[in-house]
Amino acid sequence: MTEMTRASSISLGSEFDDFLFAPIGEDRNGILVSVLSALARLDVDPWQEATKLARLPSAAATERLTSLIAALPEPDAPSAQRDPRTIAVRLIALLPRKSNANISPYGALFGAGAADSWRIIIIYVTVVAFVLGGQFVIANRQQPSARIDTSHAPASRTVSPQVPLANFDP
Repeated sequence: MTEMTRASSISLGSEFDDFLFAPIGEDRNGILVSVLSALARLDVDPWQEATKLARLPSAAATERLTSLIAALPEPDAPSAQRDPRTIAVRLIALLPRKSNANISPYGALFGAGAADSWRIIIIYVTVVAFVLGGQFVIANRQQPSARIDTSHAPASRTVSPQVPLANFDP
């Protein structure tokens, strides 16, 4: 089950895969509980929590994860003989250790670094400029039949129509 779930994840925060897909133990129904499923059962965003834990010092991260594991509802709690702290120590060792500046919950989630963010912004601004430019051109375009050609008309003379005279015999 874990392998199938791991294969279907599209590298969303893949640096946290070892941690998130690590087993905590089996619940009372014999279903394997991973860190990912445990955090989801607690209504905690797994990637945000993994990011927070990776930023914390090991001792603080271990305490936080211990409290989360201990907070699992009774049917979901792993039935392993080990206590939550022992499990948390093992799991925290799987987290990547980086500086605070290098890990962001949404950057890790979407794999976007600072350079990727600027590229996306530039592409977005370019597309918006083309769309607005196209709308401006279309709005200011006139139909050829609707134009009035005043280049050949006399500017100030009055033109009277010429009427042929009927056969006039005096």
